[in-house]
Amino acid sequence: MSESTVRKSSAGQPAAVQPLLELRDLDTDIALRRGTVHALDGVSLEVMPGETLGVVGESGSGKTMTALSIMGLLPPGGRVSGGQILFEGRDLRSLPADEVRRTRGVRMGMVFQDPLTSLNPTMRIGVQVAEPLRVHERVGRAEARDRAIEILRRVGMPRPERIVDNYPHELSGGMRQRVAIAMALVCSPRLLIADEPTTALDVTTQRQILELIDDLREEFGMAVILVTHDLGVIAGRADRVAVMYAGRVVETAATEQLFRSPRHRYTEALLEALPESAIRESGAHARLYSIPGLPPDLSRPLTGCRFAPRCRHVTDECRTTDVTLSTGEHQHACLHPVPAAPAAPVTLPAPVRVEPAPEPAATTAKAGQPAATPVLSVRELVKNYAAHGGGLLRRTAGQVSAVAGVSFEVGPGETFGLVGESGCGKSTVGRLAVGLERPTAGQIMLDGVDIASLTGRERRRMHRQVQLMFQDSYAAMNPRMRVDAILAEPLEIQKVGDGTARRARIATLLDQVGLSRRVLERYPHEFSGGQLQRIGLARSLALQPRLIVGDEPVSALDVSIQAQVLNLMRDLQRELGLAYVFISHDLSVVDYMADRIGVMYLGKLVEVGPARDVVRAARHPYTQALIDAVPSITPNATAARDGVTIRGELPSAVNPPTGCRFRTRCPLAQEICETEPPLAGDGHQVACHFPLRPESSEASARAGAAA
Repeated sequence: MSESTVRKSSAGQPAAVQPLLELRDLDTDIALRRGTVHALDGVSLEVMPGETLGVVGESGSGKTMTALSIMGLLPPGGRVSGGQILFEGRDLRSLPADEVRRTRGVRMGMVFQDPLTSLNPTMRIGVQVAEPLRVHERVGRAEARDRAIEILRRVGMPRPERIVDNYPHELSGGMRQRVAIAMALVCSPRLLIADEPTTALDVTTQRQILELIDDLREEFGMAVILVTHDLGVIAGRADRVAVMYAGRVVETAATEQLFRSPRHRYTEALLEALPESAIRESGAHARLYSIPGLPPDLSRPLTGCRFAPRCRHVTDECRTTDVTLSTGEHQHACLHPVPAAPAAPVTLPAPVRVEPAPEPAATTAKAGQPAATPVLSVRELVKNYAAHGGGLLRRTAGQVSAVAGVSFEVGPGETFGLVGESGCGKSTVGRLAVGLERPTAGQIMLDGVDIASLTGRERRRMHRQVQLMFQDSYAAMNPRMRVDAILAEPLEIQKVGDGTARRARIATLLDQVGLSRRVLERYPHEFSGGQLQRIGLARSLALQPRLIVGDEPVSALDVSIQAQVLNLMRDLQRELGLAYVFISHDLSVVDYMADRIGVMYLGKLVEVGPARDVVRAARHPYTQALIDAVPSITPNATAARDGVTIRGELPSAVNPPTGCRFRTRCPLAQEICETEPPLAGDGHQVACHFPLRPESSEASARAGAAA
């Protein structure tokens, strides 16, 4: 038992601290028309006072359903059908309804995945944050407003006195998440449940929110259940981890122990599916491990190990034996576990310190350079939008500088990664590149033709050469159309072939993306996220384009499904010679996929170079800050870094800073940064007066040892 779970008894001897929350054999069912889904089956967990428990697993594993069962927020038809929910020693299932409601409203708080949908769009922020105080503590309006302002200030909200009078749509994603955290904390709960609190956020905002939760945990002395599919988030933040699969806990251990030596074959597979693991073990072009098949249907009777149909090490015994968790500090439910690693301490990566280089000292790297005749050439691209003021007349109040002088090239068969925070302009560049919008200035050359100058039929024909993969495939498809009609639509619009030729082309597309012919008669809502993304990729390939622009194509997927889609994209690139513009805020994914990377900040490219150089030898402070913010599956690796921390909020694109747009948040900024820095260099370009010079890991390790 760790030091955090013991206390001194009256006799001065250590005595075990009782769990704050304990789930005992929890069962949850969801009644549907077609039957009953057994969402949770015998889930047992403990959360100690002041600790963070990470709960991980694929979509449908039961992690969110566990959180909703604890909070009593199950969907229609849902009910806890068995087991106990012990909070502060009392079983919530046996308490009167009013007492349960008050306990869950005051002593527990919950932060939901999407704050925009969990906040009331018709209510001001202050009213929503103060609502738990008015309902549960009968606090007056004025006092509730004051306490709402104070809790918003404590969660790092800028200008809380003004924010309380705003509506949710007027705030950024990070600010809305801070509001959701403030609502959960306003009654000073002892337990905070955070359900995927950073999934939709870019890495810098994600880091701010996770650090905020850590700070508030210490300040309030509360326990945290952190629900996520991002293993890197868990590795850097949780004290213990519970891995869930198909409604059961299959492994639980201290965080460092689990990531150093996973025992269950499902946990092993999740870790191997990460791009970080593939790059570390076999290099940037290694194939990601992809877990075959899909999780089981929980509305049907199941026998044996639930992971057996997808496991590489399955035996006949696994298919018939119902495996329960082992005992001890590291528990797992596997008949053929991964051999235990030796109990050696985890070796954390040496700190990477960055210093200003005395001169730009440009580097030249031939690997990954665009071909002589690029598929796509973007030259001094500019896109401005009119900014409207409030009121009925909606007068123009200026311009939003979304893209400001961006230039890059993509060669045949090359992947160009475009990364940056939300609002940096990367998705706007993607829409411009495929002709969905027209630029304010600059050129977009596709095979030597400026697509901005095309009109009518020429513009429609151009779409044969370039296609877009959307972030949300479901939202990008007509829910009333079957898959056969969705895939046939671009062929019909471009008048490609007759009916027989189109059906043959659709059959070829399904083979290329690994889908059965049976999917043609189904509708979008009948598919999983990974299957939808495969259909979206098939539609992008229908016209045999030379270039595909992927706008966050895997950001909403579990790691196992993400691995399948990334492997598929790379296979098709090799087979068909495709070029990709891969847009993402996840640098680990871009590092795996891209040959070259461009880093955007507030409408401008600040660094462009070969992927390996940009990620491992970043020159711009902003790039280094993005790298430092990426969660790692090495426990506490993020904390071990000593790099660049971004200060403050993203400036307004209506009135961007003069000179270097990053200077208002840059720790290295000086007076000269108020003038425009050029994107200079040969091969590895950087727009910075004080580019960084990363020390090698070996040098840092030697320096640390000497110290």
